[in-house]
Amino acid sequence: MTEHAGPIDRTDYVPTLLPDEVEEDLRSAVRDLLSRRVDVDQLIAAYDGAALPDLWPEMTGLGLAGLLIGEEFGGAGATPAVAAVVLEELGALPVRTPMLTSAVVATTVLQEAGDTALLPGLADGSVVAALAVPLSAGPYSTAPTVQVGESGLTGTVRSVAGVEAATVFIVPGSDGGLYAVDRADAAVTPVSSLDMTRPVADVTFDASRGRRIVDDADSAVRAGLRLGAALLASEQAGVARWCVTETVAYLQQRRQFGRVVGGFQAIKHRLADLYADTEQASAIARAAAVAATDLGVGHEETAPMSAVAAAYNGDHAVRAAEEAVQLHGGIGMTWEHPAHLYLKRAKADQIAFGTPGRHRAALADLADLPA
Repeated sequence: MTEHAGPIDRTDYVPTLLPDEVEEDLRSAVRDLLSRRVDVDQLIAAYDGAALPDLWPEMTGLGLAGLLIGEEFGGAGATPAVAAVVLEELGALPVRTPMLTSAVVATTVLQEAGDTALLPGLADGSVVAALAVPLSAGPYSTAPTVQVGESGLTGTVRSVAGVEAATVFIVPGSDGGLYAVDRADAAVTPVSSLDMTRPVADVTFDASRGRRIVDDADSAVRAGLRLGAALLASEQAGVARWCVTETVAYLQQRRQFGRVVGGFQAIKHRLADLYADTEQASAIARAAAVAATDLGVGHEETAPMSAVAAAYNGDHAVRAAEEAVQLHGGIGMTWEHPAHLYLKRAKADQIAFGTPGRHRAALADLADLPA
């Protein structure tokens, strides 16, 4: 589906930052789908309890559910660089889909574990998986586990993302193994979420029976969380891009003291800095996604690039959203304006798969820098 080479072993690796024609075509298709099926009023209404449109069947029809799954299992056989394009568009319009949690994180965990039983279902959309770890869990420490006993799996995992659509949970066990547990064998308790377009829930297992996937879950789970953090950076770049684009458009029309607000020098400088930093955020996210493509998720050079992207973009998306709210003035503070959607998504994303501070600390270790 793409011209990216297979995994390579190069310590002097330099990523290709320009997307290819296939990736741009996919970007256009995703953008068209979102523009036809979702508007910001629907997203705002979700905070008052309204149901959001289910885009997953149509996204599956575009091949997005199986984007990272091999063609032999019914997937598209694409790469993380291609998936990053989709995530960036899903940041520019923060809809509720299991793209990140199922098609990226859970799929990567299963493939790294060498388990293929669920891949055909994931590819055709009949199966949606969620990794049963907190959304805040990162790739630098052992993920929380549930107790494994003779009667099955028992325990509660808090603040799991992607639960609302999941049909199966991928569960790290206390014995070091990884298990697949049907949703019917778990109890799901929704909890209050800052970002209602990516809600979280507590998942409880009570002597739940699960299929053992692999004996050593740690490396597979870390790989899934690392790729999740890397591609989340693309989503955060999409959030920042929307904030900059919409703010510039607004300030080109808004007038104050007889002048267009965007014409004031202080505003120009503020927007110029924000635009430059957003372009940098896009480049960093792209570099992390292409590194995961060309070098492989587990390559030693992929980890620092993912950490840089997660650390920089996690903070920058919040800053861009805060600037959008402030520079829109009074209208930006209202419930009717969509700026708060992007601020909530950015703040929730800031702690997903590890905080920026945690990624910076890990980067210092990876780069052999003293504390």
